[in-house]
Amino acid sequence: MSEKLDLSQFEKKMIIRKMIHADIDKIIHMQKLCFPGMQPWKTEHLESHLDMFPDGQLVAELDGDIIGSCSSLIINFDEYDDRHTWDDVTDEGYITNHNPDGYNLYGIEVMVHPEFRRMKVGHRLYEARRELAREFNLKSIIIGGRIPNYHKYAGEMSPREYVDSVQMHKIYDPVLSFQLINGFTLMRINPNYLPDDKQSNKYATLMEWNNVDYRPKSKRHFKTSHPVRICVVQYMMRQIDSFTDFANQVEYFTDVASDAQSDFVVFPEIFTTQLMSFLNEKSPSMAVRKLTDYTEEYIELFTDLAVRYNVNIIGGSHFVKEDDDEIYNIAYLFRRDGTIEKQYKLHITPNERKWWGISPGDTVRVFDTDCGKIAIQICYDIEFPELARIATDMGAKIIFTPFCTEDRQGYLRVRYCSQARAVENQIYTVISGTVGNLPETENMDIQYAQSAIFAPSDFEFARDGIVGETDPNLEMVMIGDVDLEILRRQRQGGTVRQLKDRRHDIYSINYKK
Repeated sequence: MSEKLDLSQFEKKMIIRKMIHADIDKIIHMQKLCFPGMQPWKTEHLESHLDMFPDGQLVAELDGDIIGSCSSLIINFDEYDDRHTWDDVTDEGYITNHNPDGYNLYGIEVMVHPEFRRMKVGHRLYEARRELAREFNLKSIIIGGRIPNYHKYAGEMSPREYVDSVQMHKIYDPVLSFQLINGFTLMRINPNYLPDDKQSNKYATLMEWNNVDYRPKSKRHFKTSHPVRICVVQYMMRQIDSFTDFANQVEYFTDVASDAQSDFVVFPEIFTTQLMSFLNEKSPSMAVRKLTDYTEEYIELFTDLAVRYNVNIIGGSHFVKEDDDEIYNIAYLFRRDGTIEKQYKLHITPNERKWWGISPGDTVRVFDTDCGKIAIQICYDIEFPELARIATDMGAKIIFTPFCTEDRQGYLRVRYCSQARAVENQIYTVISGTVGNLPETENMDIQYAQSAIFAPSDFEFARDGIVGETDPNLEMVMIGDVDLEILRRQRQGGTVRQLKDRRHDIYSINYKK
């Protein structure tokens, strides 16, 4: 009797899956084959796609080989000019304008390897996009489609006449005909859509597929406002006798923030060094190691306060000893739902290295909150503009900067850089510092601060770009509202548009994580 035939040796497995970083070189190579004569993706484009909207980046894989791909982002289509270009709607290919609260999925590219066409790879990718629109409850899918056969007819008919002929099946166009078969309808024809698309004479057909399963999110198409209330604590460093004294002081400020219905309360950098005032340790390096013994109590205290007072807490920062026996300066986000995140200080000052032996972290984090995406950049870190730009490109709308400075010069470095970051990145920045003194604590004896909330400088924002600020060197809180909807509108149509107007063609930031 003959053996059973092993059918698995004949199987060819095609799957549609999310793109990963390991696919990038293969996709760029495939694009050169699919669109000869056109500018291919750069590595940093596709890396940005994965950072901004990983769910929208898909590949078709056959037996382990990449044979197709598509890229998408979410936008509010009504915010864009009728005659927008591909660069307009993709932020020149980086999709940093991706809006997770948007209503439309915008497809910016689909390609299929020339050797694997007529295998319905494109159809599978389009169906995956439709599933994505249903999953994210998006109103429609919009695409700017090439008309690559138009150059053959440009001498005898207008783009409109060509498109009409394709719709009537008198002419076949490999892209437009495919899109019509897949249920897309023509919205309009845009000139100068892709400058290097010579086959289409730079024209593109704007096409839309409507999601019949869409469930309206609200009666308003746009929010009139999206306010976030922030309570900034300017914290007085004073002699205390126990951790309980520290906890009582912190709870008082959290209560104040909660009574004002704040969404965030922000404490200063390394304000837990106040605990050193009762540790009876003169050596700074030894005192900081004793301070790390209070890490668990610190985390338990702030977790409890965030939940009990229903406010997200930026818990200043605290020195933490980790398993490698190194000490790090770490800022914690204590969400009001009880979850916790942390951001390491990346740039260590000469003073921190000399007196305490602090080690640097190596990752820029952006955190989801119930008020949108935020970042935390501790003191010295805000003085490095690359970090704020990376965080902004990762979606942050507010950067919180707990700081600790002993003199006016140090304070002004933090302030001026925070204001610059707000303008450069069209974001809000918040600084919270320590005041007072600890005369018996080596290297923490004097403090200088004036805490504040900053906005971009444009008509819809606060005059002078200052939402609010405390008086210098007094213990107090400052409560201010920032509006994320104004921020969104100004990024699209402000007097200046620093994010949209960046020259990616001559410079870029390469984040190595």
